[in-house]
Amino acid sequence: MSSASWPPQLKDWVAKCLGQMTDSNRKEAQDELRQVIADAFAAHTLWTTDWNGVQLQSLLPKPTPNLKRKLNDSVPVNKKAKKASLKQVTTGTASLDLDDQNALKRRAERFQREHEIERQKSLSSLKANSHNAHLFSNNSWNSSRSASPFGPSDEPEADPNVIDWDRFTIVGTSKELFKDYLRLTTEPKPETIRPYPVLQETLVQLKRRWREKCSYAWICNQFKSLRQDLTVQRIKNEFTVQVYEIHARMALESGDMVEYNQCQATLKTLYEHGITGKVEEFTGYRILMLLHGRNRSELNLYVGQLTPRQKADPAVRHALDVQRSLSTGNFHALFLLYLNAPNMGAYIMDHFIPRERVKALIVITKAYRTISLSFIQNELAFDDLESTIKFLEEHKAAHFTNLTSPNSEKIIECRSAAAFLAQVYEEKYRKVGIKGAI
Repeated sequence: MSSASWPPQLKDWVAKCLGQMTDSNRKEAQDELRQVIADAFAAHTLWTTDWNGVQLQSLLPKPTPNLKRKLNDSVPVNKKAKKASLKQVTTGTASLDLDDQNALKRRAERFQREHEIERQKSLSSLKANSHNAHLFSNNSWNSSRSASPFGPSDEPEADPNVIDWDRFTIVGTSKELFKDYLRLTTEPKPETIRPYPVLQETLVQLKRRWREKCSYAWICNQFKSLRQDLTVQRIKNEFTVQVYEIHARMALESGDMVEYNQCQATLKTLYEHGITGKVEEFTGYRILMLLHGRNRSELNLYVGQLTPRQKADPAVRHALDVQRSLSTGNFHALFLLYLNAPNMGAYIMDHFIPRERVKALIVITKAYRTISLSFIQNELAFDDLESTIKFLEEHKAAHFTNLTSPNSEKIIECRSAAAFLAQVYEEKYRKVGIKGAI
């Protein structure tokens, strides 16, 4: 039923009801009004009902409590004054100008539109969208549904409280493998969206080009376009998980934490829906990201929900060992874990290892008078002596007792270095800024 098919009598009645509503009864009356119209629609009596004779219970006068009063509590109302007051109210009601009537009609039409939107809800509970059967990894629900005992013309009305999302789902027709990402500002058109088989081939080609050292900027743009086409067509299955996992790994390798965090957030939702993927691998990444952000409350809650099977996975176990080493201040164990991180965990650790190196240097310079540069390189997992010196210089800790000696023989004067390390730590690492955090 379209909005234009409302009976004129029903429109007038709705306008009348809206005009009788007050702030005290508006919520209750609107709920009752919607229910009355929904019941009439379900019974196919919209056109046969005498709407002028329908009375909303919520608009009836509320009974006043019968309280005993003393004679001198109030003055009896004079009959002439009561008649004059009643006449004034009647005259005021009858003298509503045309603008008020038009306003009531506009409110009735707006109410009608809202009811029509609610009526459009939930045909999806009765009608299966056959051409979208590939969108979901678990189709057992659709296959197990029994045939409707009603004929085509006798099919019952759908639940008006559930939106029929299948009406708004499109299936793309574009055959282009590659397409630049553009933020949607209008309703998507099927001819600009790639269908599921084309998207599968696009992913194959993107992986091949990544292996051929293609530019990450172009690869990222194509992956965002690929993810957009999946979202527009409401495709949520193992292929969707695979797309987000691959893009997340590429973003980690390229240091793009904005895209990584967006992929991680979507993957978390997909995993919670029961869609399979590399759950343990990304569980380990999530723990490391929470350690990077020093979000202890969320970290404790997240770790507390892990199952024994998840904790036994090498990636998750490694992340939990990193958590333990940080909480106990075991820097020796931390940097060994950094050197032996599974999967791509080291790319995430790269973002907080400098902070932990400064904390370790603060401890070392307080415990020693002098320390060799080679010891710092090995203990804090630097690649070489040159990168060790560069780090010390950036953090104002390059104080050597033998500045002219070769790098392999240089000795750090701890007392002088310690005076600057604490200050640098406060300036650079006290606050954590995570790009793209969700």
